[in-house]
Amino acid sequence: MQRLQRVHARNDEIAAMFDHIGDLLEIEAANPFRVRAYRNAARTLRGLKEQVADMLAQGADLSELPGIGKDLAGKIREVTEKGRIALQRELERQMPGSVTELLRVPGLGPKRVRMLHDKLGIVRLDQLKKAAEAGKLAALPGFGRAIEQRVLGGLAAPMAAATRMLLAVAKAEADALVAYLRQAPGIDQVIVAGSYRRARETVGDLDILATAKASAKVIAHFATYDRVRDVLASGPTRATVTLRNNLQVDLRVVAKESYGAALVYFTGSKAHNIRLRRMGQDAGLKINEYGVYRGRQRIAGATEASVYRSIGLPYIAPELREERGEIEAAKAHALPKLVEPGDLRGDLHCHTNASDGNASLADMASAARAAGLEYLAITEHSRHLAMTHGLDPRRLAKQLDEIDRLNGTLKDIVLLKGVEVDILEDGSLDLPDSVLGKLDLVIGALHSHLTLPAEKQTARILRAMDHRHFTILAHPSGRLLGSREASAFDVARIIRAAKERGCFLELNAQPERLDLTDVHCQAARAEGVLISIASDAHSIGDFANLGFGVGQARRGWLEKADVLNTRTLAKLKPLLARTM
Repeated sequence: MQRLQRVHARNDEIAAMFDHIGDLLEIEAANPFRVRAYRNAARTLRGLKEQVADMLAQGADLSELPGIGKDLAGKIREVTEKGRIALQRELERQMPGSVTELLRVPGLGPKRVRMLHDKLGIVRLDQLKKAAEAGKLAALPGFGRAIEQRVLGGLAAPMAAATRMLLAVAKAEADALVAYLRQAPGIDQVIVAGSYRRARETVGDLDILATAKASAKVIAHFATYDRVRDVLASGPTRATVTLRNNLQVDLRVVAKESYGAALVYFTGSKAHNIRLRRMGQDAGLKINEYGVYRGRQRIAGATEASVYRSIGLPYIAPELREERGEIEAAKAHALPKLVEPGDLRGDLHCHTNASDGNASLADMASAARAAGLEYLAITEHSRHLAMTHGLDPRRLAKQLDEIDRLNGTLKDIVLLKGVEVDILEDGSLDLPDSVLGKLDLVIGALHSHLTLPAEKQTARILRAMDHRHFTILAHPSGRLLGSREASAFDVARIIRAAKERGCFLELNAQPERLDLTDVHCQAARAEGVLISIASDAHSIGDFANLGFGVGQARRGWLEKADVLNTRTLAKLKPLLARTM
């Protein structure tokens, strides 16, 4: 067998290429199912634990992966052999002007780029800027004044928006880099700090801290990492590099006695650290990245807990360090006992290949059980969302029968009957009561008319929540990080309405959504509204997204009891029945 000359392309990079091809196909109005194939393949790649380049080197047949097939398997091989996909270059060449550059502007996805081309003839950034300044974008369907202003802001500072990446993308880089650093001679501790450790939705760079017997050897090992593009700075205890995807990484090797202080300092946030330093000053102490000092004497710093203890505080979890009341709560011994990944007992939002997922009902059940879940709600899209092959009443009824049959054979997991039903423009639901009444839960979702004025959008959601079968509001704002603004509505009214009606809100754990926001999670908790942390899985690997959802929930101060799906199925069912 001919030896494969591999290019070091990671799964997330190949997935990004497939997503970009999907964007280009969508702009040129290609067959929706072809677009969907590339989107699904990207999801599969992001969910894999093993790198496809390694799988190919071992002789694996990638066409056997869910949602891949022979054509896409060939394109994955093409990337690993050549570092590119010919189709992507061909599609880019076919695009008029610099249309593909428009996709990089915050607020513009493929549908909006196509609208700009079809309605205003815009194919270049200068044309876009001129049209936005003239107020022409606001009048287009699906735009509005808010999108127009976001486009103008993105054009004014395009690089600023492009420097942050999704937490999930950063995690793929961080995991691989940390594993590599652990191979360095004399390495002891290594951890990623910064906004990454605080589980921010997007990450600007990576700050890595390490302790080691010989710092120079660790720095040299770091600089030879095969994904390093440029070494920007290098010294005996610190180095800065940029990776092939433009992510900047700073590595600092610190003394063991300073490790905790450095971890507090480089984890941040800046506002949180300023409060700690001021509290230290009030106590006659100096707190910096090297330790806690009384005069010249170091009194703490080897651990984070010792730093907090030196100023009379208990340890504060990284996700809370945003200067949003965590210091006051710590003083009052009222910090929340944050939800943990292992607290989740089930998942209340997923899709199979009956709609826009890429795995069968049985395979999704098996993957959920392997992820440690005890129950899984099957919630296909409803018929209104045509591109996702949404279910009509007949097809949904057929799936319910299939769920009954499968539940008769499954062990250690139970499938619940649900649907992700579209909330129509007038607030009505996309399926009739005669169908919805047969389900264990109904997830209502906004997928269209996301730019309605806030008052109309709020009324629309409230009307949907008034429906007697409504259970959970999915990904409430409809945002897509980096590409689609959140829909405008009165969040406080929606939270109060959920409390009054006995329904729930979703924290969608898809990395490009992470919706609810942390602030809104905190507001829901204050009102006693339970949150469903949902994977919105479309492939067997997507249950890993629950970890990102838990990170967002922790940023929102949620405890185990605040999360709907930390309950056993026996305790969950009465809560779901209350809304049916």
